Amino acid sequence: MKIILKEDISNLGYKDDVVEVKAGYGRNYLIPTGKAVIASESALKVLAENQRQRAHKLAKIKADAEAAAAALEGVSLTIGAKTSSTGTVFGSVNAIQIAEALEKLGHNIDRKLIVLKESVKEVGNYTATIKLHKEVSVEIPFEVVSE
Repeated sequence: MKIILKEDISNLGYKDDVVEVKAGYGRNYLIPTGKAVIASESALKVLAENQRQRAHKLAKIKADAEAAAAALEGVSLTIGAKTSSTGTVFGSVNAIQIAEALEKLGHNIDRKLIVLKESVKEVGNYTATIKLHKEVSVEIPFEVVSE
C-alpha cells in the first residue's frame, strides 16, 4: 500500500514522502491517526504542486538548519550526574539533560531532535546526534562526570 506521510515518522520517512507500507499498518494506524493519506493519483498531483510552491521555503529551512549545525560544530558538553562509588549513574542521562546543557551555552535545541544511540548509565564519553533537518545532522560529543 502506497501512502503519503503527513509528518515525520522515525524509521519510516519524512513529511511528504511517498512510502510503501503493509496494508494493515496503513489502514489501522497511519491513516486513522492522521499521520498519512493514501497515495492516490489526485493526492500525488496535489503533493507535487505543493512541493513546487514550497521549494524556496524548504531551501530556507535547510539553510537555517545548516547554519545551526555550523554553530554547533566544535561544541562539547560536560554533564554532571549523581553516581554511585563504582561510576554507575543513578537513572540515566537523556536528551532532556543534553538539551538543557546546550541551552546554557546559548543553543536552543528541541529535545526531540536529539538522538542517543545507547543508554547512558555510566561515567564516560559519549556522542549524541542532533537531527536538525532530514539532510542535516551534527554529532555532539559529551562527557558524563560524577557530581
